[in-house]
Amino acid sequence: MIEAIKNRRSIRSYKSTPVEKEQIDQILQAGILAPSGKNRQPWKFIVATGNAKDAACRAMEDGIRREKSDPFLPESRALMGGAEHTVQIMKQAPVLIFVVNPLAVDFSKALSADERAADICNSQSIGAAIENMTLEATNLGLGSLWICDSFFAQQELSQWAGGELYAILALGYAEEAPEARPRKSMECVVEWRNETTT
Repeated sequence: MIEAIKNRRSIRSYKSTPVEKEQIDQILQAGILAPSGKNRQPWKFIVATGNAKDAACRAMEDGIRREKSDPFLPESRALMGGAEHTVQIMKQAPVLIFVVNPLAVDFSKALSADERAADICNSQSIGAAIENMTLEATNLGLGSLWICDSFFAQQELSQWAGGELYAILALGYAEEAPEARPRKSMECVVEWRNETTT
């Protein structure tokens, strides 16, 4: 597994070669096997190819157009160009997996402390599922891209998906071989604590 972790890359250019259903099933199974807080398994996976994928991309484009005049994320306006580029990647990838959280609380609702804690646990669980899927894709010789720019079209894509969208995973055979991006050293991000009692 460490080799898959080392070799995984975020792929933004894909070949047109179709991905076999058996491979998609293996990737989905990897997601389903992820750990989840209180075993809630707060996920539903919608696999879009062909015309369904085209419809989802149109929903993303509709959301980006709406975002320019009626922003859902007004403080993130500077990142809109990245979302527009993401749509082009979505169109090119042979497969899109939409990750919906059936347990999600609507974005407009203020959360109690208990609801916020549950939402954080559910988000962590979904992150584990997506990571499992990206690693299994790598194991199968496929490229993937974990997409979060979808939040610019949250309303439109959630309506298309029929539930609160948390992320999109693009899948396909990579047309590029990007180098690993730099990572912070352990010294920068790890703090060891060892409290002893007397």
